[in-house]
Amino acid sequence: MIQTALRRKSSFAFISARLLAFLAVLGPGFITANVDNDPGGILTYSNAGAQFGYRLLWTLIPTTIALIVVQEMAARMGAITGKGLSDLIREEFGLRATFFTMLVLGCADFFNIVSEFAGLASGMGIFGLTKYIAVPVGAVLVWTVVVRGRYRPVERILLVASVVYFAYPISAFLAKPDWNAALKQTFVPTLSHDPAYLVVIIGLIGTTITPWMQFYLQAAVVEKGIDQRQYSLCRLDVVTGCIITDVVAFFIVVACGAKIYYSGHPEMTDFAEAAVALRPLAGRFASVLFAVGLINASVLSAAILPLATSYNICEGLGFESGVNKRFSEAPIFYWLYTLLVGGGAAVVLIPRLPLLKLILYSQVANGILLPFVLVYMLLLINRSRLMGAYKNNWWQNVIAWGTAGTMIALATAMVYTSIAGG
Repeated sequence: MIQTALRRKSSFAFISARLLAFLAVLGPGFITANVDNDPGGILTYSNAGAQFGYRLLWTLIPTTIALIVVQEMAARMGAITGKGLSDLIREEFGLRATFFTMLVLGCADFFNIVSEFAGLASGMGIFGLTKYIAVPVGAVLVWTVVVRGRYRPVERILLVASVVYFAYPISAFLAKPDWNAALKQTFVPTLSHDPAYLVVIIGLIGTTITPWMQFYLQAAVVEKGIDQRQYSLCRLDVVTGCIITDVVAFFIVVACGAKIYYSGHPEMTDFAEAAVALRPLAGRFASVLFAVGLINASVLSAAILPLATSYNICEGLGFESGVNKRFSEAPIFYWLYTLLVGGGAAVVLIPRLPLLKLILYSQVANGILLPFVLVYMLLLINRSRLMGAYKNNWWQNVIAWGTAGTMIALATAMVYTSIAGG
């Protein structure tokens, strides 16, 4: 009896210790993946459900696998080398390659930042608040939290904000979908020769795996001080975040497919249109939850994207960076963050600006940059002097290069269809 009790106590202590250790490293992977469900992502998922019902749900499974593969590599490089992706690119490929990559990444990220504030304006507009109040207040809020904070408190705030994404599953259940049909089409691919079908698939993949995510995740792992001793738990954080973000995407598609597609509603053309459309069909509560999720996604992404861009550019060009440093210790980093937040918010306040076209251009830029980032990552992670025993083994390379090849093909198709359709 005593030995049994001791074994149970020992098992409980071991599980408790592992849980506490996991909570200590929780953050970079979970936050990065969830921020990917930004207003542009919400618009893409909403449009997929509104335009094709449940028929595109099957794409979320291979997309999740690809996301896990790419994110795991970024986190592993950060934990083993102790350096951000921009740092490694500069050291291994030279300043010229780094400058070109940072230039394209910065332009793409700026348009994405504009879309985050556009999403905030649309979401608050549902509650009757003008963008000329909502956007400046939101910009000041995210600037203050990041610039006046330190990494740990900022990370806790972002983790809490990520939980709000569960508003979307509730909205989906309130929409009363045909769960049998939704689950069937999640596991049984539906193929179509419709060009619009292919474009939406490309959009779904493109909005899920974006270049900035890899740079931010690796920088966040480094800043949190995660090394090879905590890497197994960090990997769990990454995988958990990737799965949760695409589960949220699943419910967004289901919610819009259940009510908007079957009501004959046209293709989504605005961030908040899905929430407005759900109101008479699934009830005001579902509409409010959808809008709250949109607002939360906008604020969270408006904080993270400028932060990610500032990390990337400062690391790549050799400037001090990090929210754990004071303004005087990393002035370029903080001024760049300030300009990105202020500039992105200011653009949204321009009357009659075609925001959707800006978002399209940012996706084209992401499509151009993504293959370069994936190839850089694969070349770096296979260098023994950098990764040692933690470099990719043969089966990881098969999966990773297969993912890279698929993403290159999809990115090329996205750029082609965007230019041809524009």
